[in-house]
Amino acid sequence: MLRKVFLALVLVSGVCAHAQNDLLARNYMEQGDYDKAVTVYEGLIKDTPGNFTFVTGLIEAYQETEAYSKADSLILKALDRTRNNPVLEVELGYNKQLQGNQADAQAIYNKVIAGIATNPGYASGVARAFQKYSLLEEAVKTYETAREIIPSGNFDYQLASLYGEMGNFETMFEMYLNLLEGGDNFADYAQRSISRFITDDPANSANQNLRKVLLTRMQENPDLLYNRMLSWLFIQQKEYDKAFIQEKAIARRSGNFAGITTLAIVAEQNDEDTLTLTVLAYLIDETVDDEQRLYAQQKYLELRLKSANAEQLKEIDAQYASLLDTYGKSAVTLELQADYAHFLAFRFAKKEQATNLLEEALKLPLNNFQEARIKMELADILVLEERFNAALIYYSQIQKKLKDNVIAQEARFKVAKTSYYKGDFEWAKTQLKVLKSSAEQLIANDAQDLYLLITDNTLNDSTQAALKTYAQADLRSYQNRDEDAIAIYDRVLKDFAGEKIEDEALLAQAQLFENKKEYQKAADNYLKIIESHGSDILADDAHYRLANLYNSVLNLPEKAKEHYEQIIFNFADSIFYVDAQQKYRRLRGDSIN
Repeated sequence: MLRKVFLALVLVSGVCAHAQNDLLARNYMEQGDYDKAVTVYEGLIKDTPGNFTFVTGLIEAYQETEAYSKADSLILKALDRTRNNPVLEVELGYNKQLQGNQADAQAIYNKVIAGIATNPGYASGVARAFQKYSLLEEAVKTYETAREIIPSGNFDYQLASLYGEMGNFETMFEMYLNLLEGGDNFADYAQRSISRFITDDPANSANQNLRKVLLTRMQENPDLLYNRMLSWLFIQQKEYDKAFIQEKAIARRSGNFAGITTLAIVAEQNDEDTLTLTVLAYLIDETVDDEQRLYAQQKYLELRLKSANAEQLKEIDAQYASLLDTYGKSAVTLELQADYAHFLAFRFAKKEQATNLLEEALKLPLNNFQEARIKMELADILVLEERFNAALIYYSQIQKKLKDNVIAQEARFKVAKTSYYKGDFEWAKTQLKVLKSSAEQLIANDAQDLYLLITDNTLNDSTQAALKTYAQADLRSYQNRDEDAIAIYDRVLKDFAGEKIEDEALLAQAQLFENKKEYQKAADNYLKIIESHGSDILADDAHYRLANLYNSVLNLPEKAKEHYEQIIFNFADSIFYVDAQQKYRRLRGDSIN
């Protein structure tokens, strides 16, 4: 018994030692210390000559030290032991290739590929060996040979990947579409793989090839899969009008309007308001699903509000009222009621009517989340009316009832913001400290920004006069009193010139100027931030927003490039870095992958 235990311990210690030495050899290889790697691998193979990992490791180490004859000898000995290992034969061929014996190497490669016809089970291992050495044509031939012998083997996804590496996009897409058609286990992989090659540039070679393949297939077989893929492609290319054509075809044939709804959301997120309204109008007219229609009608009104004048606001009011008459006041239409109340209070100056509507909604049989939705809207209106203490009661109730939920975190942030509006900066900071580590990134970012604003502007100012004035301007902005807000920001800039609050006021005021389409005034503010606060925390914001103005509104692409360039070279840790880089490259005429 003791002898068995002793032998077991010896075996275990031997395995551990080999594993450690293998790790050591790999480390030497990674560091480029190939001679030491050779020594370690030779010791390992002496103990375990049949270990394939050690053999291939030593082959690579010999090759790196140009000891090709030793590699030849090692491979041949390994082949003698295994009798039939086509992967080792690929290694032998590649070793010949490294010595300049291309003809000998190719003869070995051809022999290995021909052998797959007899032993197709080796196909994957052999193809991977070829692929490791960028012998992509040989890898393709390997899979194709195996596929002839085993048609059901389904090597399409490996072949598609290889064709992609070779730049043969048309064949690659054909194979990925075969996988999507089959709906097999590789369908998700195929969709992800296709997306790796597609960019937002319609002139990109891969985009053009996918479009060609899809159109050809649609002519031969009008499967809705191809419409969906075309729609997806057009969305990637930001050609939403073309995607809409495909989505309408899908909806007509299938009765499914999910794609139309998704397109409306994507178009809105990309500021394609006119098209979004067209898509929503189509959904309203065509869908037979009441829930979908109500959603579309709400989004349609919400979007119209962006640019509505006084007369149009009256029309929107009538449309909201009409929708409530049609669908009724129940828990099902709670979002409609909340949206209408928000419109009445924030855009139509009917705060009392809005409050009555919400208080009536609270009497409905609601779950905790629905109740929180209505109380949040009520509290927001109380802040609008500057009834801060009453608002804080509602926000606190939401926090207690939905503890640890994202809605509770939103309520906590609004507690902080309300406290900030009323000048209670210490209590605001207490709430924000908790929220800075929130799992909800947007809330965490907003909390961090407000915390820094308060901290930076109370540290050396015992009166807190600058921050209190700034908070008043911020409140006016919340109340949609933009002219008043702009005037108060002017007061901040005059009374507290050169202080820390200055760049914050310039940035906030500039965004209001943009809302009012006073773009030159906005640009002037951004320039002042860059000139006077070029190394402060908001400098990258100013460069990025100014570049966007020059690029999309003021039609000064060269100036836009200058400011995108500033972010690329001087603000590598900016949240705008990636977007600035892509926009800069587009302006320069680069192909974006």
